[in-house]
Parts: sequence; C-alpha cells; structure tokens
Amino acid sequence: MSEQSTNKDFTQSWVNSSRFLFYLKVFCILSFVTGGCYNMYQHSYKGKPDIEIQSSTKYTPEYK
Repeated sequence: MSEQSTNKDFTQSWVNSSRFLFYLKVFCILSFVTGGCYNMYQHSYKGKPDIEIQSSTKYTPEYK
C-alpha cells in the first residue's frame, strides 16, 4: 500500500477514526435526547379530570 492510501484508511488513521466516532457519539446522544423529549411530550399530563367526589368523603363531609 502506498502512503496516500494508508492515510485515508479508517483503521490506519486514528485522527480520522476518532473524529468519526466523536461525531457518531454526538449524533446518537442528540437523537436519544430528542426522542426522549418527544416521547415525554406525547405522554404529557392532559390536565385535571372532571370527576365527581362523594360528599361524605370530603375534608368537611356533608351528610344527608
């Protein structure tokens, strides 16, 4: 192999491989964070439901 082809080889050049792996890690972390935020948005709290509470179970109960 010539010197030119070994410089461009992924396994021979630690500078190129470390740069590639760094950007790959950054992309993976950003994609997981974005996916997690989207999932939390999809399953977010919808608000207080309108339910009827028995009057005898309130803090100040009302009996008939």
